[in-house]
Amino acid sequence: MNSTGTLKSSSSELDLDRPNIEDYLPSGAAIQQEPCGKLRLHDLLDISPTLSEAAGAIVDDSFTRCFKSNPPEPWNWNIYLFPLWCFGVFLRYLIIFPTRALVLTIGWIIFLSAFIPVHLLLKGHDKLRRNIERSLVEMMCGFFVASWTGVVKYHGPRPSRRPKQVFVANHTSMIDFIILEQMTAFAVIMQKHPGWVGLLQSTILESVGCIWFNRSEAKDREIVARKLRDHVQGTDNNPLLIFPEGTCVNNHYTVMFKKGAFELGCTVCPIAIKYNKIFVDAFWNSRKQSFTTHLLQLMTSWAVVCDVWYLEPQNLKPGETPIEFAERVRDIISTRAGLKMVPWDGYLKYSRPSPKHRERKQQNFAESVLRRLEEK
Repeated sequence: MNSTGTLKSSSSELDLDRPNIEDYLPSGAAIQQEPCGKLRLHDLLDISPTLSEAAGAIVDDSFTRCFKSNPPEPWNWNIYLFPLWCFGVFLRYLIIFPTRALVLTIGWIIFLSAFIPVHLLLKGHDKLRRNIERSLVEMMCGFFVASWTGVVKYHGPRPSRRPKQVFVANHTSMIDFIILEQMTAFAVIMQKHPGWVGLLQSTILESVGCIWFNRSEAKDREIVARKLRDHVQGTDNNPLLIFPEGTCVNNHYTVMFKKGAFELGCTVCPIAIKYNKIFVDAFWNSRKQSFTTHLLQLMTSWAVVCDVWYLEPQNLKPGETPIEFAERVRDIISTRAGLKMVPWDGYLKYSRPSPKHRERKQQNFAESVLRRLEEK
């Protein structure tokens, strides 16, 4: 794969995903001809790629669609189905949810009653302490999955601890980590969160070697890069798990993978995760709901159904750049999970376009309009 091929592929994806603005203009009626010299809006739309691009983005934006949750269509639409729907609500909220909350509470009691003594009393026996803490974290993640009635199918060989390997997966929600962690105690690279999630990150999850960063801190990137290189060299460290998209995507698309995981000089093991939305949408939109609200949504659903594929390990090919390597792995994951690749950087949802980018777009637009006016 060369860079030209990559650019052409990204361009074609963008063209296929961009709506045709003509589909949204009035049809079926003849457009009256105006006297020569009079400029109409449809003339500007016809000659201005900038206007066509902007109008298409307003109608249907392929970037924001990656982060939108599609609400399920209501089915309690008649007198026959409405009582059944009411019974389902009663069952989920007043019987299933309290039972799941009890299961999760029992899990926390068992976990904390074992984890705290092990963490405090076995400080002189690091290897034994790490092994027990690793098993306890896996057990607690199993209780979390049980609290959603998780139906998870794992395909492929279970990950093992080996030096110079890193696991990468597509990212839909923080529960991706929980689903993978119940099978194998990964050390994950994750954004630092506030509240009770941040407390768990700084106490319990650090015991399995997890690495945290703050997206807004430039210094954190250098520190994390150094920790990544050190971690993959260790023979006794937990397998390293990275979500290279850097943000949660709605499990219909994959956005660009960050190259950090692909320039460590080690084997990359892809993991594909696909959720079945028959009972609940597992996508976590962190801008609209807290993780606590997201968990309550999962615990009041019928079940969380998903498939996890551990795919064939990949290595950097001769002459291949880390960016091309990242795109190749993204293509493998997207194909296996049935996701659509889009040429966007997921971090764009956390930032506004730069002033230089806006000024360049404004300049191109002004020049195209001036040329049209000179022609008239």
